[in-house]
Amino acid sequence: QNDWMAARKTEFSREGWLACTIHSILYTLPFYFFFSPKTCAIILVTHFLIDKFQLALYWIRLINWRKQSTNYGFSEKKPEWVAMWLFVIIDNSFHLIINYAAITNFN
Repeated sequence: QNDWMAARKTEFSREGWLACTIHSILYTLPFYFFFSPKTCAIILVTHFLIDKFQLALYWIRLINWRKQSTNYGFSEKKPEWVAMWLFVIIDNSFHLIINYAAITNFN
């Protein structure tokens, strides 16, 4: 994804919805060469939902018992750069788990 997509995809504006849609389509495109349309649809829709609504952030807040947080759902004691990378790792783990499940169960 480019900077525009990364910066805008979580916004609830016309540009934000467009950025997330384009990003999700581009992310899913390589899968179409190897997997079934159903698998690709699952990957596309779930990728969109995870990124648009930052579902990893809600997961982190849930497991850390934090309703609100300015540090990606982690304690303010955790360095911001560590919290940011943990968020990225958890977000990507969600994508990988869903991709694996879609490929192995719906292909």
